[in-house]
Amino acid sequence: MSASSRQRAVPARGRGAFRPVPALPSAPTDRLVCPADGVVRPTEGTADVAAHQGTRVFVSGAGRGIGAALARRFAAEGARVAVNDLDADAAGAVAEEIGGVAVPGDAAGEQGVADLIKQATAALGGGIEIYCANAGVPTGGGPDAPEEDWALAWDVNVMAHVRAARILLPEWLERGEGRFVATVSAAGLLTMVGAAPYSVTKHGAHAFAEWLSLTYRHRGVHVHAICPQGVRTDMLAVTGEAGDLVLRPTAIEPEQVADALLAGIAEDRFLILPHPEVGDYYAVRAAEPDRWLGGMNKVQRKLEGQA
Repeated sequence: MSASSRQRAVPARGRGAFRPVPALPSAPTDRLVCPADGVVRPTEGTADVAAHQGTRVFVSGAGRGIGAALARRFAAEGARVAVNDLDADAAGAVAEEIGGVAVPGDAAGEQGVADLIKQATAALGGGIEIYCANAGVPTGGGPDAPEEDWALAWDVNVMAHVRAARILLPEWLERGEGRFVATVSAAGLLTMVGAAPYSVTKHGAHAFAEWLSLTYRHRGVHVHAICPQGVRTDMLAVTGEAGDLVLRPTAIEPEQVADALLAGIAEDRFLILPHPEVGDYYAVRAAEPDRWLGGMNKVQRKLEGQA
């Protein structure tokens, strides 16, 4: 998209009507979801790869894209997964594929988050142990973006995380263990040209994840911030010219993001960088901000046809 065009928010994940779900049976131990293609296959020696056997996991925005890849990967590791999405059919399809439970509905609003956590807890047979705040909206534009676009981006990309943590933390702190996974984006460490609401709120999501980690890590709460650049999902498809220039050339598959997260969990790393080069960009941004801003401005001028 051009620098002056406006991409309207498309809440493809995380908001909508809530419906009850049945209880989830014990996690299957005789099948494995292949992260590369999502196909459920019988396996031998599944226990050897079931690092999260029986772990109760909730993934928002999991009907497709990164969320679906996370749900499949956790299921492959032996977890019992609650699959959330605004699209009930998409959530149901992924849940059926992996032997999980579908919990479609609002994963951003205060009441919606409370309802989902309550129902997922009942369906999983106990408290959520890993919460993946993955739902997001790709709002574009600048200060001229409509007030409702800014409000939606703030609600889904930041406050959804806050509302979930508010409910989950008391139980996690009481038992001394819990894991919060925030799908942030490299835009939360750097920025994204042509998308002020998205960039600002993703910085907020990263800042909240950092705060959770520094405040509660000594009490058993583990936090991970996933910060990929381009990922081949529906959201990449709507980023327009800016996405074509900045994201698409190095875009990866959602399964690679899931692989990076599971590796990070195994090492208990806060920052998950599916594109390792983002760490170098982040270092330059911190150490040489004017150099970094100058480079990003070149990208902006290129989008405007001035370079």
